[in-house]
Amino acid sequence: MEPLQDHTIAFSGLKDGEHAFRFILEQPFFDASGEEEWEGGNVTVDVTLDKSASLLVANMHATGTVTLRCDRCNAPLHFPLNGKQRQIFSLSGEEQMDDDELVSLDAREHSINLTHYIYECLRLALPIRHVHAPGQCDPEVEKVLSKLIVEHEPTPDPRWEVLKELKHEGPKPKR
Repeated sequence: MEPLQDHTIAFSGLKDGEHAFRFILEQPFFDASGEEEWEGGNVTVDVTLDKSASLLVANMHATGTVTLRCDRCNAPLHFPLNGKQRQIFSLSGEEQMDDDELVSLDAREHSINLTHYIYECLRLALPIRHVHAPGQCDPEVEKVLSKLIVEHEPTPDPRWEVLKELKHEGPKPKR
């Protein structure tokens, strides 16, 4: 995801210690994400940035609602979101190395952009499958799906039983 200017924190002027920031994610964020399954939402991301001489620790907590499509009925689904993520930035100016949780920043950096990390926080807070609660899917679709659901196991093809018997007989002796 491309960095959005709204999510940039200039840390060079901050004193060591904790600092709180709040970002409101609305339609422009979801449009910029490029995620086809995200149709919008309203999410508040509270960031606590703990600054020290050599590290920045960003603790993000995202709460709100993301609008998705239900995987079962394809109707809009307003999914409640509650995600947390911690990201550590090293200010040592050493060789650039990125880890899942530790990112090295160039010694000349004076700000960080959290757009990508906020996106990751949201992405990880969503389940793989998005479905309405039971009974909440589109009734028209539910009616069609109920006709397609198999209530019983189909009887196995009898040819498989013959093959299983041949397998258990073992090899025949040579003549």
